Amino acid sequence: MRFRPEPAASPSPSPSPSSAPVSVAPATALLLVNLGTPDAPTPAALRRYLAEFLSDPRVVEIPRLAWWPILHGIILRLRPAKSAAKYRSIWRPDGSPLAAWTERQASAVAGVLAARGQRIEVRHAMRYGRPAMGAVLDELRAAGCTRVLVLPLYPQYAAATTGSAADALHRWALRARRVPELRSVADYHDDAGYVGALAHSVQRHWQQRPPAERLLLSFHGVPERSRQLGDPYHDQCQRTAALLRERLALPADRLLVTFQSRFGKAQWLQPYTEPTLRELARQGIKSVDVMCPGFAADCLETLEEIAQEAREAFLHEGGQTFNYLPCLNDDEAWIEALADLAERHLQGWDTHGATTAGAAHP
Repeated sequence: MRFRPEPAASPSPSPSPSSAPVSVAPATALLLVNLGTPDAPTPAALRRYLAEFLSDPRVVEIPRLAWWPILHGIILRLRPAKSAAKYRSIWRPDGSPLAAWTERQASAVAGVLAARGQRIEVRHAMRYGRPAMGAVLDELRAAGCTRVLVLPLYPQYAAATTGSAADALHRWALRARRVPELRSVADYHDDAGYVGALAHSVQRHWQQRPPAERLLLSFHGVPERSRQLGDPYHDQCQRTAALLRERLALPADRLLVTFQSRFGKAQWLQPYTEPTLRELARQGIKSVDVMCPGFAADCLETLEEIAQEAREAFLHEGGQTFNYLPCLNDDEAWIEALADLAERHLQGWDTHGATTAGAAHP
């Protein structure tokens, strides 16, 4: 009995256009989140921004019944004009420094990840102001992103910053019909790449001019009560400083940690930055190098409060040389560190293969 092969099957018909896989945007997104900034250095823009910022119960932990009359009856009437004047002193032709640097960071990180073969949509958003987190997350979902890694640009965790960003993320998820897979980074205060970028910034500055008598690290302050309630912020700031001191091989008395931006009459983390600088000058310290490791990008608190006001205070008390070292901004070592950090938190998600509509999502 001879075997007779079956006739060759006729070619399968091509799928109809409605059933064919269609290429879409990468399924994975990285969202860099910063604090926020007003749209313009005007009282009206500051009033809108401050109303949103100071209405966040994570930022002001005072009962609403007590806080609302203060906020709307006093602060939003008096503070916008004063804050607008401060913002005008640092405003750039391309707008707010914080907005400009954060956008450049997102673009630079996207370039590094793409060069590494990662197919990731990289965007940026602000916790307060624009582009708002919810609006950007809506855009990412509409673009086909089904997995989102949120990376707040706060190296040290505080409830008022990282915690508030998590609140905004979860509120957005509550109203989403299809919630993407979500991951978020809590902090990276001891990340080797971040600390290395800080050290590189200091060393580059010291190559251009001799080291000052003191290197002062000014972190944004939070109320002392936050520490008592369990925020790790103070300890993480100290850990960052200790690691940086080790990288720079500095004696303990050469590097100081202080806290700035105190608001209200309550006790905040100490020592305070400006009083410390005044006291250093009175003690005969003639030169200081000052940097703000808790800020990923230069903003009002670094460019006006430190580079202008704190400088004036130090010089007024007899200091002679005040060097402000810019934030990491779009420094190459910092961008590489951000990309490394993102890749570690993206592990387990396929970010190298092509993505098509209708494909199974993990």
